[in-house]
Amino acid sequence: MSTSGSLEINLFDPLLHDVDLPLRGTYYPLGFRLNLVTNSREVLQAAAESWGSFEPEFEREPLEIRIVVRPEGTLVQEQPVFRGQGHLFSIFYDCDNFGVYDSRAMCGFAFVSERTAATHIRLRVHFMESMAYMLLAQRYGAPVHGACVAREGSGVLLCGVSGAGKSTLAFACARRGWTYVSDDAAWLVRDAADRMALGKPHQIRFREDAPRLFPELEAYAARTRPNGRLSIEVPLADFPHIRTAARCAIDRMVMLDRRAGTAARLESIPAEEVIDALMQDGPSYGEEVNAWHEETIRRLLGAHAYRLRYDALDEAVETLEITR
Repeated sequence: MSTSGSLEINLFDPLLHDVDLPLRGTYYPLGFRLNLVTNSREVLQAAAESWGSFEPEFEREPLEIRIVVRPEGTLVQEQPVFRGQGHLFSIFYDCDNFGVYDSRAMCGFAFVSERTAATHIRLRVHFMESMAYMLLAQRYGAPVHGACVAREGSGVLLCGVSGAGKSTLAFACARRGWTYVSDDAAWLVRDAADRMALGKPHQIRFREDAPRLFPELEAYAARTRPNGRLSIEVPLADFPHIRTAARCAIDRMVMLDRRAGTAARLESIPAEEVIDALMQDGPSYGEEVNAWHEETIRRLLGAHAYRLRYDALDEAVETLEITR
């Protein structure tokens, strides 16, 4: 068909390069801009669940993620395979659910089935959040395994292995008037002049036995997350008396050592011990990124470091309150 003297040609598109993606959304995971392009409102709704409460915080080159939803395909039910070489990364579950992203271009795309897109938690955890946070970790922030709370403007990073009680102690602090920042992971901003940590303060996750410690959580059902772990996810908007903040400056690092029958006590330890533990607890992102992650995390050497031995949560919070 001729149009204005030119020939309109419908090219063969086996790569689905020209698929129509009419929907746009802008979100701010950890305060960094993300432009989301898709053909599905399910994707935008899932993104709002992940990042709708975040505000813009940083002027940086934005991320762009494209998610194509197609009618065919299975529901992603198990953990996909994640792989990376150089600046390229992939997520693969099957031929209908996979993604690719590039840390140099700060962009990525994924194809997912309608069934996966409709199951927001799997779409979020396996694809959208994985891609966004991996890209952020390549350029803008170094993630560390620790909960984060603050008191009178002074931030405390609660560190320890899985099961050490980071989330429960953070929530116990928040119930006592502390400011809640993050439950299990904090991000240190690259090139910042201080020890600023970013968190995800809008929700907190617990193990399934948390209602035994906090009766107010009885109404929340434990669910199996996409990673196979059973947990309770609680939106902190349900607890308006709890103060939250998206960031704080880290003044203390506390390694948790929870043992039955142990009276709460703090003992000073070398900051290097905590930093080494944080470095060893993180994945490798490649030589170049690992180097600036280490440089960023080592800014924490200026913070005081302690080991907290405890059993009872109330005693642990009281001990943290009297030690500055």
